[in-house]
Amino acid sequence: MDASGEHREQSVETHRSLKDYMDARRPAVEAALEEACRDRAGVPERLAAAIRYAVLAPGKRLRPMLTIMAAEACGGDVAGAMPSAVAIEMIHAYSLIHDDLPAMDDDDLRRGRPTTHIEFDEATAILAGDALQSMAFAHLHQSTPDVSRSAALIGTLVTASGPAGLVGGQADDLDAEKRTVEDFGGPDSALKHLEAIHQRKTGALFMACAAMGAISAGADSRAVSALTDYAKAFGLAFQITDDLLDCTSTDEQLGKRTGKDDGRGKLTYPGLMGLDRARAHAKATICTAHESLQLFGATAQRLTELADFVLERTN
Repeated sequence: MDASGEHREQSVETHRSLKDYMDARRPAVEAALEEACRDRAGVPERLAAAIRYAVLAPGKRLRPMLTIMAAEACGGDVAGAMPSAVAIEMIHAYSLIHDDLPAMDDDDLRRGRPTTHIEFDEATAILAGDALQSMAFAHLHQSTPDVSRSAALIGTLVTASGPAGLVGGQADDLDAEKRTVEDFGGPDSALKHLEAIHQRKTGALFMACAAMGAISAGADSRAVSALTDYAKAFGLAFQITDDLLDCTSTDEQLGKRTGKDDGRGKLTYPGLMGLDRARAHAKATICTAHESLQLFGATAQRLTELADFVLERTN
């Protein structure tokens, strides 16, 4: 067998191993999300339905899985990481609801289903997103008995999801649609601006996953820092791949509209670098993610596999 054939065989085996791992943990994640979204007294029925629709939509549960993997790399377990995993998925669901709104990215399809504002209405979708933010922090507080650990987890997620994190990245992403590459001073400056956008819009929540997983396991600051570095590189590679898929995939493959980024004038990695250079940049970024895991040895195997999966994903 030649070297390329051996690499393909190893890649298939790694993918199968990661899939088995995620399949084994997904039922616990889904059950925890179901419980967190169950009907509660005082919540209007239509609002509750919209919340469940957004949070329980079919998906890979990538952020909860990353949170659990980070905890396990630090000697923690699924149960200890689950409050963080649920809270992060709630914040992620809120961000998707709001991103899809007509005033934002104006999408009508998400994960192969109508977006929340299409299935319900704009006002209900906005309110469901608003509710999920407070629900995430309430869930962390109520599910983490250790006061200092609860405060650390909440503080991490607040920072990641706030105006200097996810929200700020979305604001700059929308603003960039109104500007040309020349407005940024040329392709190199535009690329730096794009990376700064996605370190917040996409990367901040991935970094929170890794940090909160480590914190939930009682890890020291060195481990939290190393995992945060991993997630920073992971998140950037994820976004580059997302941009590539928008250029190369079909609506059916992604479960959402493709080709919209160019039409809206968005800054993207393929648009600034070309397809081949963007792919090479994603690969180099994953190498950086791997290097950040050296502290953990074999306990970070799943995180290594997850990083490799980003380069191979098709949706």
